[in-house]
Amino acid sequence: MMENTEKYIRPTWDEYFMEIANTVSKRATCDRGRSGCVVAREKQLLVTGYVGSPIGLPHCDDVGHQFKQVVHEDGHHTNHCVRTVHAEQNAICQAARLGISLNGSTLYCRMTPCRTCAMLIINCGIVRVVCEKKYHSAAESEAMFLEAGVKLEYVREEVLKYDKQ
Repeated sequence: MMENTEKYIRPTWDEYFMEIANTVSKRATCDRGRSGCVVAREKQLLVTGYVGSPIGLPHCDDVGHQFKQVVHEDGHHTNHCVRTVHAEQNAICQAARLGISLNGSTLYCRMTPCRTCAMLIINCGIVRVVCEKKYHSAAESEAMFLEAGVKLEYVREEVLKYDKQ
């Protein structure tokens, strides 16, 4: 019988929480991005969130997407599904419902939070954001985090791609 000689290496705390965020994303009900996130402080998981419709409303996976097209200042167009609440927003809402302060915490997510999520993250006192990948239009959120003093880190410097961006 062969013995496994490789030493087991425990994941770092960032790797651990990112793995949990990716597991949470499997509950997402919109196939565009299937995003999930977790918020932790002092090595303790506080809340989770995933992309999904508001409680009691139909899900994209069941009834289809509700697209809105945005025309940006430079003239390019992007498509956004507005049927769902973002993972970061759902995690922040869960914390509010449960009376959990997020002040001083770290948020782990699949891609750079959008502008609205970035503003909520800043206002609830999250001090660090760790993203698995970049969002296709991340510059505005990155600038806000920098100005507000929220530390932003990427696991990989690649842009997350999904259908109908």
